[in-house]
Amino acid sequence: MSAFTGEFIGTALLIILGDGVVANVVLNKTKGNNGGWIVITLGWAMAVFIGVYSSQHFGGSGHINPAVTLALMAFGNFDSSLVLSYITAQFAGAILGAVIVWLAYKRHFDETGDKDLKLAVFCNAPAIRGATYNLITETIGTFVLLLGVLAMSKPTDALGTLNALPAAFLVLAIGLSLGGPTGYAINPARDLGPRIAHFILPIPGKRDSDWRYSWIPVIGPITGAMIAAWVYNLLL
Repeated sequence: MSAFTGEFIGTALLIILGDGVVANVVLNKTKGNNGGWIVITLGWAMAVFIGVYSSQHFGGSGHINPAVTLALMAFGNFDSSLVLSYITAQFAGAILGAVIVWLAYKRHFDETGDKDLKLAVFCNAPAIRGATYNLITETIGTFVLLLGVLAMSKPTDALGTLNALPAAFLVLAIGLSLGGPTGYAINPARDLGPRIAHFILPIPGKRDSDWRYSWIPVIGPITGAMIAAWVYNLLL
C-alpha cells in the first residue's frame, strides 16, 4: 500500500505541475500566457523532481512512469509483484492530477477558444504528424531518459529506486533537445492518463481527444525504456 501511495502521489504531483505549466503558458488570460517553450521545459523538469522525490517519501520508488517500471522489471532489479500496483497508481495519479489542473484553470479554459490548445494542456500532439517518425522520436527520448537515469542513479535495491535530481535534469535536457517533434511524452501515464481526463471532463468547446495518436506516447516510451535497460545491463 505504501508503494501504491507513493507512486500515486508522485504521479499526481507530476501532472499537476507539468500540465499546470502548460496551462499557464497556452491558455488565455493567465499570468504566464505566451511564456514559451523554456518555461514549459523548466516547469516539467521541476515537476519531475518533485514527483520523484515525493513518490519516494511516501513509499514508492520514484518511477512515476510505467515505461520505467516495466523496463526495470524486465531488465533490472525490481520486484515483479509490484508492477501492477505501480502502474495502476501511476495512471490513477495522472488522471487525478489532470482533473486538478482543470479545476485550477477552469476560468481560463472557458476563456480559451482554441480547441487544440485546450487539448495540449492534457496530452501531446506531434508538430508534424507521421506515425513512424513520431514513434521513433518518443522511443529515442525515453531511451535517453532511462539510460541516463540508470547511469546516474544506479538503482540497486529491490524497488529500483531512482534519484530525483538526475531525472529532473534529464527531462529538462530531453525537452530542450528532443521535445520539438512530439512534445516529449516519454511516459505513458503522463500522456494517456490526462488524455482520459480530457475525454471525460465537461470542458466547453473541447475537441476530440485525438485517440488515433494516443498509442504512440504509450508504445514509444515502453520500447525506448526496454531498449535502454537492456543496453545498460549489456554494458555493465
